[in-house]
Amino acid sequence: MAMHRIFSGIQPSGIPTLGNYLGAIRNWVALQDTYECIYCVVDLHAITQWQDPADLRQQSREMTAVLLACGIDPAKHILFLQSSVRAHAQLAWICNCVARLGWLNRMTQFKDKAGKDRENASLGLYGYPSLMAADILAYHATHVPVGDDQRQHLELANDIRDKFNHDYGVDFFPQIHPLILGPAARVMSLRDGTKKMSKSDASDQSRINLNDDADTIALKVRRAKTDPEPLPIDPEGLTHRPEARNLVGIYAAMADITPAEVLGEHGGKGFGPFKEALAGLLVEKLTPIATETNRRLADVAELEKVLREGAERAAAIADPIVAETERLVGFLRV
Repeated sequence: MAMHRIFSGIQPSGIPTLGNYLGAIRNWVALQDTYECIYCVVDLHAITQWQDPADLRQQSREMTAVLLACGIDPAKHILFLQSSVRAHAQLAWICNCVARLGWLNRMTQFKDKAGKDRENASLGLYGYPSLMAADILAYHATHVPVGDDQRQHLELANDIRDKFNHDYGVDFFPQIHPLILGPAARVMSLRDGTKKMSKSDASDQSRINLNDDADTIALKVRRAKTDPEPLPIDPEGLTHRPEARNLVGIYAAMADITPAEVLGEHGGKGFGPFKEALAGLLVEKLTPIATETNRRLADVAELEKVLREGAERAAAIADPIVAETERLVGFLRV
């Protein structure tokens, strides 16, 4: 039986953090063993908010380099830039015409991103979920790995799929299934355990970047905010200690063990020795990624060759699907 097809995308917003790695990229790598994977650097989505053109190009290269360094295999699977495959924009317009305003008005992520200045948000930001639906439908993808913040968008994609199939009397687009990969490692800021680790945080000390060298990683971990109490002996003791819970969670995720197992070894001890152990673990796991990322970025021609070949293979799948969609809609091709 053919493998199920996965589509997933990531915005080119600079070098990813440890949070991006544990929340998405590491899962992408693992999924390659059991699925046909199409992975996309979604630069069309990126420009729903203004981007400096030179920065966008460089960040697209950086994201590609990191994905390859982490283990995405462009020979067995597909890795490409969204803007390089015109089928995404073509199908997005049809999705716009199928989607209902009422559906889009319910999208909470638009409300969060637009904030109080909703009237100045771009039409692209408002229609972001419709483009996301097109991304998936263009490949007849059957599964999409999702976190809590994207579940609503995936439901919208299925609504668009259902309405298109119904309106045109076909069973053309397959059902899209969310791929739930178990509890995600929610990585918080090293400076504030109540806030998510983010590339947009003003302080670089708040995050581990995937291109940080060993000394930088160790220093950031040592400086990470903690409280004066020793580590508890069981996870219940982390309940009202966000910084301790964050560091224990990072250790557990990187070592592929449970927080209880981490505390079984380190519980009752002070943060000094634990931070040294955590720093050593992160250096061991992440510095090879940083080294390979830098090697990839040093060879721009090879990096762009990977993206070009990926776009050709992606288009070979998406173009016939979108052409058939246009035929079903009634577009005259002469």
